Amino acid sequence: MLDLVLPLECGGCGARSTRWCDTCARDLTVRPDEPHLISPRVDPGVPVFSLGRYAGPRRQAIVAVKEHGRADLVDPLAGALRGGLAHLLDWGVVAAPLTVVPAPTRRWAARRRGGDPVARVALAATAGRRGINVVQALRTRALVADSVGLSSSDRQRNIAGRVKVVRAVNGKLGESAGVTEVVVVDDVVTTGATACESVRVLRTAGLAVVAVLAIANA
Repeated sequence: MLDLVLPLECGGCGARSTRWCDTCARDLTVRPDEPHLISPRVDPGVPVFSLGRYAGPRRQAIVAVKEHGRADLVDPLAGALRGGLAHLLDWGVVAAPLTVVPAPTRRWAARRRGGDPVARVALAATAGRRGINVVQALRTRALVADSVGLSSSDRQRNIAGRVKVVRAVNGKLGESAGVTEVVVVDDVVTTGATACESVRVLRTAGLAVVAVLAIANA
């Protein structure tokens, strides 16, 4: 009866009577060679890794969480991010103790979405994992426009100087804060402009940013 009133639909492919089907779950499974190193048009100065292309069930799940309030899809995305972080640790790309900093979300967009979806995914991905801490250290300043449809150069101009550090890592900022490595995580890396600005301001604050990890790249 409940399905007739509020029909369940897979957030990846639209299949009925399930929130997340087995086929879409396999699509998000992190394979032994993932995440892959990518080269966004704007180089943030650290390695950028992606778990897959922004397409298919991966894209649909990200959009559903961000734009349609599908909080039930946070866990599948978090599972992928958890696997990606585990591989970076296993490969020696990053080392524990590790601080995960979600890429900044515009404040009004976060309010409209009922919270920061990237932060929610990051927190779920690291829950119960010793040696990994999530700090929502970044925020965008006012006047940052929606980047959808902007060219690479326009995205750079849109975000340049408009990301700020609002929360300390390790209890303080400055050179002494670099006792833990930092990974910036995002849902989608497109041109790399946001990742670049995020890395820049964190490094300016004295933090040891070593990589960027995205659930998808466009």
